[in-house]
Amino acid sequence: MSHRLVPALLIALLVILHAQLWFGRGSVPSVARMVNELDAQRQKNGQSRLANERLAAEVRDLREGLDMVEEKARMELGMVKPNEIFVLVGK
Repeated sequence: MSHRLVPALLIALLVILHAQLWFGRGSVPSVARMVNELDAQRQKNGQSRLANERLAAEVRDLREGLDMVEEKARMELGMVKPNEIFVLVGK
């Protein structure tokens, strides 16, 4: 009887370990999903980093001179200086 008990215990242990590998915490599908989430988060972080760098450059330009302020006022607010003619070209 004991010579059959050892293989049965080993097979049961193998089944438990295999189930843990596929369905438990840290399973193959779970790790694959987390890797995908990590890649997506890294991409979002890269995009955010680029946006932050652009904003930092814009702040630097705004602090350095009035040329950037005038350009923003012209583009976003439609500023026109005295004796200038504003022409709007349609699409």
